[in-house]
Amino acid sequence: MTLVLDSSALFSMQDLPGEDCVTVPGVWDELRRHKDPRAAYWGGLLRTASPSDEALAVVRGAAEDSGDQGRISSTDSELLALAWELKAPLLTDDYSMQNVARAIGVRCIAVGAEGIRKVWRWRYRCQGCGRSEESDLGDCPVCGSRMRSVRKR
Repeated sequence: MTLVLDSSALFSMQDLPGEDCVTVPGVWDELRRHKDPRAAYWGGLLRTASPSDEALAVVRGAAEDSGDQGRISSTDSELLALAWELKAPLLTDDYSMQNVARAIGVRCIAVGAEGIRKVWRWRYRCQGCGRSEESDLGDCPVCGSRMRSVRKR
């Protein structure tokens, strides 16, 4: 079985599972940035691949629907898209990634945490005036204060 691993899975493990493991180039960048000594050891054991544009579009659509588009990075999107494309489980501790994964039918294996129990929908609320928006605008268009993600009720 193929497993897709994000950087949190690699940071929390001493050894790779005895499976076919794959990740995206952005994870390697993060390992190097944090000077993780295991990166040199894993070099020959961990495949690197990039997802198709179609798979990335599926992830972007699901992230927009759930409100997670401002909560996941481009590397997170690539990991989710790769897992969707390969029909492979994703090892992660990131709740937003697990949220989007569930929405697109990707199985997640929680690493170092319990994992999500249900899919959350998010919206963004201004910390100043309280205005709500469906997407992360960064700053409020009314008062200029920072927008913050909150769960939809």
